[in-house]
This record gives sequence, C-alpha cells and structure tokens, in this order.
Amino acid sequence: MELTAASTLRALLGRPDLRLRLLSEESALGADALEQRVRWVHSSDLLDPTPFLTEDLVLLTTGVQLAEQDPHGTEEYVSRLVHRGVLGLGFGSGVHRSRVPDELVSACARAGLALFEVPYDIPFLAIARAHAEVIAAEAYARRTWALDAQRALAVAALRPHGLDSTLSELSRRLGCWVGMFDATGALVHAHPSEAVAGMPAVAAGAADLLSRGGAASRTIEDGAAAFTLFTLGRSGRLRGVIALAAAGLDPETRAVITSVIAMAALALEQNRRMARERRRLHGQLLASLRADDPGLARRVLGSLPTAPVVVAVAATSRVEMIMDWWDRRRTDAGTASFIADDADGVTMCVAAEDADVLDGPARAFDLRIGVSEPADYTAFSQAHAQALAALRHGDADGVVRYRSTLTGGVLDALGGEEARLVARTLLAPLRRHDAETGSELERTLRVWLEHDAHSERSATALGIHRHTLRTRIARAAKLLGTDLSGFPARAEVWAALRAA
Repeated sequence: MELTAASTLRALLGRPDLRLRLLSEESALGADALEQRVRWVHSSDLLDPTPFLTEDLVLLTTGVQLAEQDPHGTEEYVSRLVHRGVLGLGFGSGVHRSRVPDELVSACARAGLALFEVPYDIPFLAIARAHAEVIAAEAYARRTWALDAQRALAVAALRPHGLDSTLSELSRRLGCWVGMFDATGALVHAHPSEAVAGMPAVAAGAADLLSRGGAASRTIEDGAAAFTLFTLGRSGRLRGVIALAAAGLDPETRAVITSVIAMAALALEQNRRMARERRRLHGQLLASLRADDPGLARRVLGSLPTAPVVVAVAATSRVEMIMDWWDRRRTDAGTASFIADDADGVTMCVAAEDADVLDGPARAFDLRIGVSEPADYTAFSQAHAQALAALRHGDADGVVRYRSTLTGGVLDALGGEEARLVARTLLAPLRRHDAETGSELERTLRVWLEHDAHSERSATALGIHRHTLRTRIARAAKLLGTDLSGFPARAEVWAALRAA
C-alpha cells in the first residue's frame, strides 16, 4: 500500500544522469528530510515565488534575483521558501553566478532547507521531466496494483465464505490488519486473527458510527496506532463496519476498499435474506423435532447430528449471529449441528460427544445456555424440556447442565412461580383461619405429614394431646375441602406445603 521511494528528494538527488550535488550537511537537515515525497519540480527566479508554489515541491533557480553581498535579503528569501513548505532548493551554477553563493549556503543551513547544485549543462526542464516520469511510473504502478488487487478480491469472493475470504485477501493486499464489525458492533472477522494495539478504541469508534446510523468513514488514532473505519450499507440500514489498521490512504487504495465495501454490503444483504428464509425453515423443522419426529428434518437437511444428542436452549434475539457462528464452526472443525428458534428461545442440537462446543457460543455472545441430558431423537421433546428447566435454573451466563440442577429431588423442582401460585391458592383458607383465630393449623398439618400422619408422634412433637391433634387435622381438612385419610390427598397437601 505504500508509495515507492522513487519520488523522494533523495532519489532525485541520486539520479546519475542529472549529476546533482547536495551542498547541505544531511545531519543538519530535519529528520527524514530527504525521504519526503516530492510533489513537483518548479523553476523560478522571482524574489518571492511563494504565491505560485505549493508545498512539498523542489524549486530550481539561477539566483538572478539574489543581490550580491546581500545576506539579509537571501535570508528572507530562504525563510519564505521554508514557510511555504518547499522541500529543496536547486541552484543552477554558471548561468548568472559561477558558483552557489556562500550566503545562500549559510541561509539554507540555518533554515534546515536542502540545497543542491545543478550543473551548467543540465537544463531545469530535464530535472522536471525526470521527476514527471517517476510520478507517471508511480501512478501506473498504483493503477496496476489496484487492478490486480480487485481481480484477486473478485476471485476470493467466489470461495466458500466469500465475504471472510475477501476481507482476508484485502488484508494481504494492503499489508495491514483488517476487521469487520457486525450491525451490533461485535467483531466477527479479523485478519490476521491476532489482536492489534488500539482495538478498544476501534470497537468504540465502530459502535459510535453504527449508533449514528449514517453512511460515513472515520480515522481513529490511539497512541501510535491509526485506523480507518468505513460503514457498510445505506444510511438508516447499516450492516456493519470495516476497519483497517492504516491511515492516509491514497486514491487507488480507497478505490480498492470501496469495491470491497460494495461487495460486503451486497453479501451481507443477501446473507440476511437467506438467513431469514433458513430461520423460518429451521423453525418448522424444530416443531417437528419437538414432536419427537426427526423424519422431516432428516429428509429436508439430509442428516442431523449423530444420536445420542444434547439439546441446548438460550434466550436471546441474536439468532442469525449464532447461526453464523455455528456455520463457521461446521466449516472450520466439522462440527455437525442443528440450530433453530421459536418462542422458547434459540435451540441448539449437537452430538453428545460434542457437548463441550456449547461453551463457545456462551462465551462469544455472553449467553446463559441450558443443556439437556443425552437423548435420542425419539425423546427430543423431553430433552428440550430439560434444557428449558436448566436455563430457568441458572442465574449467571454460561452453560447450565440439567444434571447439575437435580440436587433436591422432584419436590424441589416444584419451586417455580406457577407451582407457588397454585400452592398459595390451595393453602389460602388455612392461612386465613390461622391469621384470624391465632390457631396453628398449617404448622400442625405440616408436622403431622412429616411424621407420616402418626397421631402419637405428631402430638408429642407439637406438645399437644392426640385428641387436640385429631381435632385440628379434621378442621384443616374441612377448610381445605379435602379428605386427608387417603395418600393422594396427603401427597398433594404436602407438595403444596413444600412449594409455598
């Protein structure tokens, strides 16, 4: 991406056919003074040519405008040139002066302006033409580079995962880091994959551009690192941001990047439409799997992850991004998977032996994922229910396995809000009576059931007579509207007591 060194002042002075002789001490010039790119070569014998000059050029003069023995005027002349941004001054000796005046050499030395001597037999036009040829060769080389780069990018776009391949090829052609952020501001592709200095600033800049919603570009500097950011998509419908670890891009480089931006925006729009259709199809296949019928999914997809499988569920709206993550996993590692979403969340199904892969999307998207026990497809609905139960049980991001939630038995599973609501409704008459009369029917009933409905042991535990116990139990049964002489009724009341 960098320009050739042929257009620098050092290269011009080094042309053997021009025989230019540097009179300035290089050590006295500014850092890299001779490495500056010369924009043009101009000649003038005006005392003040600066109104007709631009910065970064080399000025040639015969010195006719400089009065002999006038060091003050020479000093002012050099000062004007330096202030205008002239990179070097060439003096044609033998025309009006037999040699370069000492006062000019001294003035240039004090101002840090590169001064060189042009031999009498070298026309100024030859110097200007030599430099013009270098500029033309540079422009041709840059155009050739741009065409080659665009051809390589077009070929990369035809590969599997064409957008990722195109961005990686762009990185290689520019010789710098290239990254792409999606519409949410997440980094989804980078080449090289290693993190670069200034990434937090780049991510923040990408997020800011996306939040503004308008098509734009921006240069970001973070210490020694510089980045250029370009939005993807139309204003109001941005699809992401491409970031380059480079600044000061020349027109040819910008033309190449513009072509990539156009390809990327088109690819993202096409991918979005395809993802929307795939998402709808997979949702229908998920409904079939939740009915424990894998036949339709196998016929449509050709294959499913090998049973036994684990089913995982995550509550998130980033469905298409998760599907893209799994697509890359399938390509890079060959991991078979089925991904779909419905009202309960995003369902992910992989072979039980690949269950550890689920840690990847949990970390990448800061998700809590509930994971089932291994199961066959004929028990998919049960595995899905286990995954939902594990998801509800977890209280932090990461993978929550259903097995790890089974610490308290079946009755502890009745701790859901719906179960508590049913329990409170069932026990409401009992609690109302206790509140109004100060009785302890609920406590009596709990102790009685804990002692397997044994009157003697329950009465002893409560410190009351067994006849008082029987009276309280009968009163509780009447308030609850149930017959506590049978096990089913007792079990239901016991479950309500536990849930409430």
